[in-house]
Amino acid sequence: MVTVNEDRARFRQDPQQEQEWLRQLNLIYSGLIGIGVVMIQPFLTAASLDLTAKICVVAFSVAIPLLAALVVVNRQEVFRGRATPSVLASTARVVAQASAFTGVVAGFWHILWIAGVGMLAFGLVGTGVHSAGWWRLEQDRLEPPKDGEEPGDTGS
Repeated sequence: MVTVNEDRARFRQDPQQEQEWLRQLNLIYSGLIGIGVVMIQPFLTAASLDLTAKICVVAFSVAIPLLAALVVVNRQEVFRGRATPSVLASTARVVAQASAFTGVVAGFWHILWIAGVGMLAFGLVGTGVHSAGWWRLEQDRLEPPKDGEEPGDTGS
């Protein structure tokens, strides 16, 4: 099992990986802000909101300012070529992304409950797919192929 500190050490050893991670975070933050703005628009003029609409609006009211702050921090990280070690920024990242995910699920649930369940379930599956894909790419990069093996060959 790899710890967070081991991951940080790996990023510090591989500047290209850290730069790619910073670029991806900028894309994620900006995309979540855009999704949030689009999703809350119908609720701005609604006469009343049901529970899922209220959850969506509140979740994005937390996420959007934090994501905007993280975009600015990320620009400084890119400029300096390294991620910030700030615990506050790390906490804001977790809260912002969790709030945005909650807002998206609640927004889809407001439209149709099964769509909310689908977004929740497949959002988690998508996280697993990303994690497995990233892990496999990094493991293949760190472990050179044995004689007679192609890169990425699992032997089966």
